[in-house]
Amino acid sequence: MLEDILKQVAAGKLSPEDAQQQLATFENLGFAKVDHHRKKRQGFPEVIFGEGKEASHIIDISRAMLSKGDNVFITRMEKGKADAVMSALPAFQYDEISKTLFMKNKAFEQKFNDYIAIVCAGTSDLPVAEEAAKTAEACGVEVRRFYDVGVAGIHRLFAHIDEIREATVSVVIAGMEGALPSVVGGLVSHPIIAVPTSVGYGANFNGLSALLTMLNSCASGISVVNIDNGFGGGYNAVLIHQIANRST
Repeated sequence: MLEDILKQVAAGKLSPEDAQQQLATFENLGFAKVDHHRKKRQGFPEVIFGEGKEASHIIDISRAMLSKGDNVFITRMEKGKADAVMSALPAFQYDEISKTLFMKNKAFEQKFNDYIAIVCAGTSDLPVAEEAAKTAEACGVEVRRFYDVGVAGIHRLFAHIDEIREATVSVVIAGMEGALPSVVGGLVSHPIIAVPTSVGYGANFNGLSALLTMLNSCASGISVVNIDNGFGGGYNAVLIHQIANRST
């Protein structure tokens, strides 16, 4: 990229001012520095964490990203704040279950084959599972959902296991005792991203018991992200999926 820009400047096709703007690594909005080069470094644009941010700040950050042609994905958005953002940028689509906003500013490049499996133990875990699923879809990856297949009725998992096995990587979400990733990990030959949720009764300790179960799994190939971190699970799965597609 740098060499191309310098050649354009030398040939008189690009002014030094425009070249400087293209080479800027971030845009300073005062309250935020928008990382426009995230896509060049990591393959995907910056994702906006909505919790704790003012709606006006989210709108300004989104506009800065849209001006560069990026798609915009926002997590942890309560409906009231999402409505305020959509009043200014109505092209956003809000998903109330995952609490995410997404605007597709440009078409995805057709660079991925196969799919990621999102495997969810119970209906109470759906907000975290959908955050993972929406994250992967915002990165242009096909997702297949396998929901309500927890260990209390393990036959429900076995009904889908052949399709799950064909995925490049699985994101497995569970609360309570968090046993599902261990079960899936013993049945598939691809990486598992385990996501503990805070769903459960008192001794679940807001997800700590599920987290410790997943960290102590005897099944191989399991990595664990933080409690309720559906975004982290989905994003890590996308990175694995991206690497797998490079070799095809």
